[in-house]
Amino acid sequence: MLLFDIDGTLVKGGDVSGAVFGRAIEAVLGQAPTRRVSMSGKTDPQIVREYLDLLKQDDPAHIPAVLERLEAELAAAAHQLAELGSACPGAPELLQALATDERLHLSVLTGNIAPNAVIKLAAFGLDKWLDLETGAYGSDSEDRQALVPVALDRLASLRGARLSPRDTWVIGDTPRDYECARAGGAHCLLVATGRFGLTELGGLGADAVLADLVATEAVVDVLTAGL
Repeated sequence: MLLFDIDGTLVKGGDVSGAVFGRAIEAVLGQAPTRRVSMSGKTDPQIVREYLDLLKQDDPAHIPAVLERLEAELAAAAHQLAELGSACPGAPELLQALATDERLHLSVLTGNIAPNAVIKLAAFGLDKWLDLETGAYGSDSEDRQALVPVALDRLASLRGARLSPRDTWVIGDTPRDYECARAGGAHCLLVATGRFGLTELGGLGADAVLADLVATEAVVDVLTAGL
């Protein structure tokens, strides 16, 4: 099973992703964030919690309320996302190539809540190569390290395919993607297409680290080695 992170790995959302968080926070709390928190590799609930801490708001009921508003804000900004963002270099070509291999099952493991993951992928036509029903999302757990088992359980229950973590790759662009893969017993491919460079990612111990996804055949070779 190949589990792709979304932001920084498959798509670039520009300022749109950060802006919708600010609008959602302000809509629920009546108070705009004084600064943006770092979002790389974090789940949406985790990001919301950090914003609430920043604003000294400690009511946990705010988290689901903000996430609900976040979904509405991103849906309203989908056209901006498509105009101002982009697919990461090589991502469409890679997904298309991998989708032709019947041995593979392609899905996502992302900090996004599920509806927002669909919006981001659909904005750039990437959703057609991924089985999003078997993905794992920030709406499943605030803790990213709990998400590999979620995806494997969904694959088993929805598609009847039982795979072990050893048959699974997490593909991402942050140290948190690596930590998630290791916590779940999966392999990990990291790409330096987000906020972290090759040097930072290369020292973590991932199975493979690449500059980007552009060399389609080489990336396919990495992800299918041993099959």
